[in-house]
Amino acid sequence: MAAAAAAATPSAVAPPGPRPLAVRAQPCAQRRRALPSRWTASASASSRGRARPRPRPQPASPATVVSGRRSGVREYVEAAREMARRPDGGPPRWFSPLECGGAGGRIPGAPTLLYLPGIDGVGLGLIRHHERLAKMFDMWCLHIPVKDRTTFERLVEYVERTVRSERSRAPDRPVYLVGESVGACIALAVVARNRDTDFVLILVNPGTSFHRSQLQSLSACLDLVPDPFHLSTPQFLNFLAGNFMKMRPTSDGAGQALSEITTGLLPSLMYLADILPKESIVWKMKMLRTASSFVNSRLHAIKAQTLVLASGSDELLPSREEAERLNGTLQNCRIRHFRDNGHKILLEDEFDLATTIKGAGYYRRSRQTDFVSDYLPPTPDELEKAIDRDRVLTYATDPVMLSTLPDGKIVRGLAGLPREGPVLLVGYHMLMGFELGPLVTGVLRSTGIHIRGLAHPFLFSKSSEQLMPDSSAHDLHRIMGAVPVTPVNFYKLLSEKQFVLLYPGGAREALHRKGEEYKLFWPEQSEFVRMASRFGATIIPFGAVGEDDICDMLLDYNDFLKLPFYDILDKRLNEDGLKLRTDFTGEIKNQDMHPVVLTPKVPGRFYFVFGKPIETRGREKELRDKEKAQHLYLHVKSEVESCLKYLKEKREEDPYRSILHRLLYQAAHGSDAEVPTFEP
Repeated sequence: MAAAAAAATPSAVAPPGPRPLAVRAQPCAQRRRALPSRWTASASASSRGRARPRPRPQPASPATVVSGRRSGVREYVEAAREMARRPDGGPPRWFSPLECGGAGGRIPGAPTLLYLPGIDGVGLGLIRHHERLAKMFDMWCLHIPVKDRTTFERLVEYVERTVRSERSRAPDRPVYLVGESVGACIALAVVARNRDTDFVLILVNPGTSFHRSQLQSLSACLDLVPDPFHLSTPQFLNFLAGNFMKMRPTSDGAGQALSEITTGLLPSLMYLADILPKESIVWKMKMLRTASSFVNSRLHAIKAQTLVLASGSDELLPSREEAERLNGTLQNCRIRHFRDNGHKILLEDEFDLATTIKGAGYYRRSRQTDFVSDYLPPTPDELEKAIDRDRVLTYATDPVMLSTLPDGKIVRGLAGLPREGPVLLVGYHMLMGFELGPLVTGVLRSTGIHIRGLAHPFLFSKSSEQLMPDSSAHDLHRIMGAVPVTPVNFYKLLSEKQFVLLYPGGAREALHRKGEEYKLFWPEQSEFVRMASRFGATIIPFGAVGEDDICDMLLDYNDFLKLPFYDILDKRLNEDGLKLRTDFTGEIKNQDMHPVVLTPKVPGRFYFVFGKPIETRGREKELRDKEKAQHLYLHVKSEVESCLKYLKEKREEDPYRSILHRLLYQAAHGSDAEVPTFEP
């Protein structure tokens, strides 16, 4: 079985009463009138104070509601200015955004997320992400007042006390530390000093590269620049607005000219002078120098699960190179590169932190990741991204989906699919898994059925990410519900009445050799029948054809074996992977990954047919018998072969099998017209 599928209030240091921070609230269609603002805060005790349970959060003072689009740089600066306006010399404190009426929509057992801000210290760096993160986490953000001069060591101790309090409250849940630049250094220091705590680290453009950055040279000359002109340097303009200076003027009205963008940001520049006065910047630069040196000497002690997010266009720090260094230094680290994003990636439009955490497989609510119970279904935006990824393939192949009604009649569409689980879809795995995207997203859009796939461990390993040009290449598979193929995951999915996608032929079938298209590589003995019968699952055999209509195989595994030094690549591909079917022999045992070289063809069409449902409900006792289970297994295999034979024969009758004929049809009937096919 392999490659499938598209992928409580925390305690803190607090005095007797909460102290509200006045900030600008964000738009929310479900806001309750009784909750004028979505922000609450509690002032911290002094750095020498003892950690105590935090009082129940109270609504902050009324704030203006911003209507319109999702927050960005301008909203961040304006809200931060309101927070910084109050004369306040400290100490640092935690505050919590109350999204859409607070924690009502939060997932049960959600872990705590502590956000540690960057150079600004305001704590609003996640303003664009509060609504989504508040449903996944018990989220608290650290606010360091503008005039506060708490040292790096004291900040680390303050966060440590909060972490210890959280650990005592929920010992079985991880504590997430999301740190940005200097905040990432604080997070790393906390983890290095508390090795027995279960942490998940999310480091955003970490400041550990300070000694190799432009900030080091910039900090040396800041004293010579009068306030507020220290913000006029290109580096700090980039800090405010990401890459806005790189945007080109447009003349078609679809965008803004550079002068309009700059004019619109001038008020924000003035507000920024309140948030980042020169003396505060000088203090933060000194802190960052200390923090970087402290943390870099202790990286060897950090074993926590770590995800580094690196911007390729960061003008403050060499974040891309630093991510690679940390990936090679930290024991349990993965990285995600964002080539076109700037230092303030968290404020940029195309970035979604919740999606990134989910895609990397870093969301969990206990000590170990549970790919079934910790899974969060895709949002509309995530589904759209999955559809976009395969949009060209789907357009070129215009998939035809057929299903079989209980009476055996084959119809176009998915009327023959059950609407309630548990359901086990068992079928043929096309070359390179070309059918996965159109299958999973097509079924989801047409019926609302979300298929969860049992996938090859290669999609989840760190070594496979390092071999890919883009480390996030497999993230959408995880977002769309792929889980590693294990008996435990199979059991859990069926027990939750899910629609489960299973390919008994696995990687051997998806990476077949020349001339082996549409040949099943299934084990001789049953692997799934008794598990399906235990939960009364309906088995749906299906076939998918069309791979030979879009490409030809130029080099297969046998060809690669003849190449010199291929054994080195083969070892790299499979050395860290979980071995499947180690107790089998022959072709079925070979579930290793390997490359293939394909040559494209003028696209034909993909065809899917879902066979007649096979019920196992009420047959658990009967199918405990190995012979009867084997008989049903062979029947399912025979049905899949019949589906493939049916499609290969019927596609010859399709007058629109070629993309050229389909384009002519749509030119005459409209681009959205459904192109006909053969009569089932």
